[in-house]
Order: sequence, then C-alpha cells, then structure tokens
Amino acid sequence: MRLSLLALFLLTPFLIAIGQQQRPNIIFILADDLGYGDIGPYGQTKIKTPVLDELATQGRRYTQFYAGSTVCAPSRSALMTGKHTGNGYIRGNGEIALRSHDVILPELLKQSGYTTGMVGKWGLGLAGTDGAPEKKGWDFFSGLLHHVEGHFQRKDSVWTYLNGHSAKIPLEKDAYVNEWFAQQALNFMDANRNNPFFLYVSFTLPHAELAVQQRYLDQYLDAKGNSIFSPEKAQPSGLHYGPQSFPKAAYAAMVTSVDDYTGWILKKLDELGIAENTLVIFTSDNGTHQEGGRTLLDATDVFRSSGPLRGIKRDLYEGGIRIPFIVRWPEKISAATTSNHIGAFWDIVPTFTELAGGNAPADIDGISFAADLTGGKKQTQHETLYWEFNEGGFKQALRMGNWKAVRFYKGKEPQRTELYDLSTDIGETKDLANDFPDQVKKMEDRMEKQHTTSEHPLFRIK
Repeated sequence: MRLSLLALFLLTPFLIAIGQQQRPNIIFILADDLGYGDIGPYGQTKIKTPVLDELATQGRRYTQFYAGSTVCAPSRSALMTGKHTGNGYIRGNGEIALRSHDVILPELLKQSGYTTGMVGKWGLGLAGTDGAPEKKGWDFFSGLLHHVEGHFQRKDSVWTYLNGHSAKIPLEKDAYVNEWFAQQALNFMDANRNNPFFLYVSFTLPHAELAVQQRYLDQYLDAKGNSIFSPEKAQPSGLHYGPQSFPKAAYAAMVTSVDDYTGWILKKLDELGIAENTLVIFTSDNGTHQEGGRTLLDATDVFRSSGPLRGIKRDLYEGGIRIPFIVRWPEKISAATTSNHIGAFWDIVPTFTELAGGNAPADIDGISFAADLTGGKKQTQHETLYWEFNEGGFKQALRMGNWKAVRFYKGKEPQRTELYDLSTDIGETKDLANDFPDQVKKMEDRMEKQHTTSEHPLFRIK
C-alpha cells in the first residue's frame, strides 16, 4: 500500500503534465474591418492571400459565422464576454471600459492554468480604468488601448506592462505597428512554448489609414510604379487619415500583409514543434470599410469585399456582420473541411473554456461549438442570433434558421422590418416582409425578448 501511494505521489506531476499537454494552445488572430470576401478561401481573386488559402486547406472554413457587431468595440466585447449586444455592456463605439465585474475570456482561461497574452488593439478600457488589460486577466500585453490609436498604421509608441500597469513605450519613429505586433506574438510564443497558452493577436489591418510597407504595395504596382487597379482617386493630405496615391492598391497590400504576418505565426508554431496541438483561428471583427480614401465602389465592385453579401461595416445586413472564420487544429480537425454551422463571437467564451477544461459563466448568450470543431457529440444549435446597433438610428437584426430580419427605428419607435430567406437569397435582395407577416411578427417578438435596456445611457434607444 505504501509503495502504491509513493508511486502515485511520484507519478502525479507527470500525469498533470500529460493533462496539460492534451489541452490545446489557442491562438485567435483578428483582422480589423476585413470583409467576408476579402480573402481567397471566400472567393477573392484580386488580392493575394497565399497563407490563408493554405490555412483553409489545412483546417476548416466556416461559411456562416458572425461577428459580435458591425463595428469594433461591441464586436470585441461580445468576443470577450460571451454576451451579444442585446445583453452586453458595450454596445457601440465610444471608449467605454469593461467593468470590474465583467468576467472575460482571459480571466476564465487563467482559471484553467493558461498563460494569457495579447498583442494589438484592445479598445475595451483605457489606462487607469477597470477595463485596462492588466485588470482583465492578461499576463502579457503590448499594443494600443484607444480606438483612434488603431486608426493609424505607423506609430512611434505603444502600450505595454510596466510595473504592473499599462504604460507607453517608444518605438522607432513611424514604425509599422502591425509588424511590431507580429514580432511580439512570436516572442510570447517562444516564452510560453512549454505550457498551455492563449494568444490573442488583434491586428489593425486593413482598417482605415491606407498606409503599408513598400514590399507589400509593390505586389499591386505595374512596371511603371502605377496601381494595377487604375484609375485610382488619391486620398489627399490634411484629412483624418493620411494621404495615399493608390487607395485600391494599398488596401489590397494591407490584406496581403496581414496574410503574411499570419504566416509568421504559423511558421513559429512549426519551429517550436507545437503546431499539432494548437488551435488557430483567423477571422475579422466586422465587415469591410469605406474609409481612408477607399470608396463604396472599391469595396462592392472592384474587390467584392463582402463577396455575395449585402452591406459593409455599420450595416446589420450580412456584409456588415458575417465574417471569414478559418480554424486549424491538426490533432482534432480534419483538413480541407467546410462547416455550415451558424455561430457568433459570443460562442467563443464557452467553446474555449470547454476546450481548456473549465466552465463558462451561466449568464452568457454563447453556445460552445466544440462538438462541431472536433466532430464528437451532436452540436447544439442556436435558436436565434441577435444584434442591435445605434449609430445612424437604432436598428436590430435577428437570424432564426434561414430567416433573417432587420428592423429600423425612428427615434424610439420601430418603423419597418425587412425579412429575407438566406437559403435562397444570401444577398438580401428580396424583402419578403409583406409575404410572410406572421414570420415578421414572430421575429419581432424574439427581438423584444433578446433586447434588454442598456446599462450605459449612450446605447439606449433614443
């Protein structure tokens, strides 16, 4: 008996180590304003994305996955809290910080023994607030706190931890900040290769300021140094975003650059010998933009950045919220597969906590899609997915099966509801509201149930 107890005592650290090895490392790569159709796996033909093309052949491509919102802050809040915009605290942009009692993803993964690291744009709490990264479960952070900081691609400073607090550190003047983010991600992976880690890489590409390194831009210039997408209308100097002679070429180059940085991360996994048990997800925070010199026609006609979908960023049509979502986990996920599972950012919290061996909070809106990832037990499905957004007038959207409803308000009163059948009309071109009034009423009732009055006055219906 003594020998058995001694053997168990000696084996315990080994067994714990084996258990930790079975839990996957998790890397979540988030592009900023990248459209559903901006990359090769989702139909893009004019922009080069060789890394993501290969990633899709190595893993699984989701065709019906949704962002948390149609703009940055509420989308990232849904990602971190597991709550959609009808229940969450942050429902729009505006530098609103997470609160001390908002329990978020890195805090939950730390409870399961994960080391947590983030590089890139945070946007959920400035320095000194309860939402600052050091107060929300991040062991490592290097990036940007304010949304407007993330508008510009060249920076001379970033935020990081110094003495337990977020503080600014200098960068080389006019450094391309996303390249620095990518290198910081590699450093974090090097330092944590021997323990389970969660790494959140939040790029600011291809958002807003259309500025990019020459080596990426050259891929979209002809022998005379002109854009291959001519005619181009230059973005002049003196505006919020910097000047750009070739907005279309620059946007394409920025997409190619985030593809390349993703390749750095995947290569590092191979070098460290940990790729097999690492779950990698590449996605975007919302639909494509028309900013920094980019026009709506650039997005919809030149590149078809929303693919077959209607709308862009700030719309609750599919082009504003349906996103590319590619997943690779060689030990668990079959290569070159496609999933039609309908999911959203608020599903990330329960999924990652399940994979880590932990528990998600009971009050979230998300459902784990771990079963769909691994092909194990039957996957639970959402009855509905819900969004609300208040810029330009309050509006709501609800997906129920193949039905999609978008409701528009004037002031505090709803004015009209549009209804689409996504199984036959993915582009939301034919409003069926007059043909199916009972379905409209059913979906409006569900919207009422999904919406709670915002605790922050900025996001209340006015």
